[in-house]
Amino acid sequence: MKRAAQITVFVPGPLRECCAGAAELSLTAANVRAALAELERTRPALHRSVCDETGAVRRHINLFVNEQHMRDCNGLDTPLSSGDTVVILPAVSGG
Repeated sequence: MKRAAQITVFVPGPLRECCAGAAELSLTAANVRAALAELERTRPALHRSVCDETGAVRRHINLFVNEQHMRDCNGLDTPLSSGDTVVILPAVSGG
């Protein structure tokens, strides 16, 4: 099993109210699933904005590990290494 890594999660402006205005959070996690579990434990309001009640990432939320969309990697099982960044990116729509 991969060891947990120290990572940074970047929080977009619209979701910062869920984490006391923080633009980034430091977490320790071995993969994206573990990072989301840590958010659920430490920042439940942010977790609810990113994941639905089943724990799946909401359809309008994109998660990038460094510059790769997690869906193009191993999804929630995408491994994380120390120094990695996870970017939460809500879909943007308009007309």
